[in-house]
Parts: sequence; C-alpha cells; structure tokens
Amino acid sequence: MSLIITDECINCGACEPECPNEAISEGDEFYEIDPALCTECKGHFDESQCVEVCPVDCIPVGVEETEEVLMARYAKLTG
Repeated sequence: MSLIITDECINCGACEPECPNEAISEGDEFYEIDPALCTECKGHFDESQCVEVCPVDCIPVGVEETEEVLMARYAKLTG
C-alpha cells in the first residue's frame, strides 16, 4: 500500500508541489495520493517529501511498500 493522506488533512496544499511523481491531488474532502503513482519518493529523494512538509502529520509512515515494489514503480514511471 502506498502512502495515504488521512482525514486530518487541513487542505493546506503543501504536499502537492513536493511530489516528484505528481501523485498528490486535491480530493473532494482533502488531498489524496494516487497509489499507482506514489513511489514514496524512492528514486528521487531519501525521504518522502510529502511527509517532510506536512504541517499536521496526516501522512502516516510505517505502512510503506517494499523497496523492490517502489523501485519497480519508479522504473515504470520514468521509463
């Protein structure tokens, strides 16, 4: 499972421009992460940028996908 944004999101929009894969978009109630595009920033950065900039910590860590899955998705996205 890719990263998720919980309903604690305050819709500040800080995370959206930080995503190198453009996986974050504004949803009906709060921002959302497209799991088909999220690589948890693997291949781009050492840390998930959305997690780093979120002022309310609404993107929980600890449910990350394996390195192999994330790097395969990164390779597919960057072709």
